[in-house]
Amino acid sequence: MLDDYLVRALLAGIGMALVAGPLGCFIVWRRLAYFGETLAHAALLGVALAFLLEVNVTFAVFAVAALIAVALLAMERRAGLAADSLLGILSHSSLALGIIVMSAMTWLRVDLMGLLFGDILSVSRLDIALIWAGGLAVLAVLALIWRGLFATTVSPELAAGEGVSTDRVNTVFMLLMAVVIAIAIKIVGVLLITAMLIIPAATARRFARSPEQMALLAAVFGVLAVSSGLAASRLWDPPSGPAIVVAALALFLISLTPLPGRLNPARRRAPQIPDHADAGEEQ
Repeated sequence: MLDDYLVRALLAGIGMALVAGPLGCFIVWRRLAYFGETLAHAALLGVALAFLLEVNVTFAVFAVAALIAVALLAMERRAGLAADSLLGILSHSSLALGIIVMSAMTWLRVDLMGLLFGDILSVSRLDIALIWAGGLAVLAVLALIWRGLFATTVSPELAAGEGVSTDRVNTVFMLLMAVVIAIAIKIVGVLLITAMLIIPAATARRFARSPEQMALLAAVFGVLAVSSGLAASRLWDPPSGPAIVVAALALFLISLTPLPGRLNPARRRAPQIPDHADAGEEQ
């Protein structure tokens, strides 16, 4: 069965969606879209270093993304700059370094389209195993820190007062983000990773009544986006990665349509997550 490239692509995409959905909820709640974009840009530097040092691409991307996340925490304490300013510095610097390293390897021929937008149709059995193993590990850790991470998202001060180690929880969350970006880069590419973290979660928020329900629905919408995007790619031959993201966008736009009766998202109460800036900048 795994000899069919479409089956392999579907399994890989579902594995990514199941983990990206719940994690993306915290990105939406904390207003950390720019942080996700920063790690995605750092992924390009990871890919360049992987080719230069001849190491595994997934491992290199995770190492660089994790380093960027830790650097952000360290710089916040010492630089005296706002988080968005630091993210801008790290994002563009890592992207520029990645391009410089790539351009220095004149002997290397890289599929830039596949790197930037993903190539889910080329995933191997090893890629599927890595995606599912990494995804299950991320979900397991997320379940363990869910209560503390959610409390920190709502109010870092109250969470600290209840004995939650906010620094440790935030560090673990950032490392989980690095893992997801490392395993997702081959599927949707550097430029589209953040979209798959944010759009299904934003769609789920329209329907969810609790944070846990929102995480579950985000995973479901992610799976639907992957399935629809691959089907569209098979029928009309657009690039698979962008097709998946456009399918996710279509689901989000449909969620904005008023529906009659109890199905109307406007009549449901959204998860009680604060939207103030502190929740997104407490990193």
